[in-house]
Amino acid sequence: MQRKPTSFDIAQLAGVSQPTVSRALRGEIGVNPATRMRIESIARQLNYRVDKAASNLRTRHSQTLALLFFEDPTADDSLINPFFHSMLGSIIRACAEHDHDLLISFQQLSSDWHHDYEDSRKADGIILLGYGDYELYRTRLRALEDAGTHFVRWGSVQSEASGLTVGCDNHGGGRDATAHLLGLGRRNIAFLGSASSHYPEFHDRYRGHVAALKQAGIIPRPRLQFDAITTEEAGAAAAQALLDSGETFDAILAASDLIAIGAMRALQEAGRTIPGDVAVVGFDDIPAASSAVPPLTTVMQDPRLAGRKLVETLIGRIREEPVGSALLPTKLVVRKSCGS
Repeated sequence: MQRKPTSFDIAQLAGVSQPTVSRALRGEIGVNPATRMRIESIARQLNYRVDKAASNLRTRHSQTLALLFFEDPTADDSLINPFFHSMLGSIIRACAEHDHDLLISFQQLSSDWHHDYEDSRKADGIILLGYGDYELYRTRLRALEDAGTHFVRWGSVQSEASGLTVGCDNHGGGRDATAHLLGLGRRNIAFLGSASSHYPEFHDRYRGHVAALKQAGIIPRPRLQFDAITTEEAGAAAAQALLDSGETFDAILAASDLIAIGAMRALQEAGRTIPGDVAVVGFDDIPAASSAVPPLTTVMQDPRLAGRKLVETLIGRIREEPVGSALLPTKLVVRKSCGS
């Protein structure tokens, strides 16, 4: 062919309609797999390339997703949870695999970010990472839902949650971590992390912790739970409050690795050995967990799987495919801080 090939040329050669060619080359569902393969083969033979701008104009899709980070207090002033740093690479990679661009924005929860994206044509959908106080965050999610915005968030997967959610099995992770400590002979296990509806992921981990204690025939002691947000400073303060309380404890399950690392520092400064006097387990498996002293046993959330699932769920929603919230598995990574 001397002229530039078109989708109509492919349709004629494939024996299908032009709209079928367009749907197949955009990766939409509803096209017979054999027909899709035939169309893609002909397109390659003709060196045909989809005119992305024209396709987007027809479909009113920008082929762009927006990733919104929400500020978290951090020691390095990045204000981004280290676990989300690990997830970023897989989100970028998944977008590229699905031929989407990615916009990244940093937001304060107190701002009107939910209004900024209701009518914006910058992106076809939004991925939300981080939220601080969930009770405030939930009102913003409802505003996005009311506006018909396509979005997916990382968080606690609950039946009453607003919008599509991808998250790990926080309850199962908390249960498995506590069961492991019990198996090591620890019986007085403290929990460091804010366990309330304001922090549902931490609350799920605490409920898993309590479930494991009850299954072992141990009555949970509410006085061994101390609030903390995801910072080393908060973990150190919670551990110090635990020490000052006079309660007997031989292990700590922290709701995040940062809390656990801060707690270990406070324990060591108080003369407690780890894991001799106190076994410590965290949650997340951020890079700093393996380099802590001693290396931190933790519940791993898979950032690669998480990032890919967030992108695939959001694109499915944009394409009006039957997608739902997803609960991802966790894995206990055993290191020296628990003594096994």
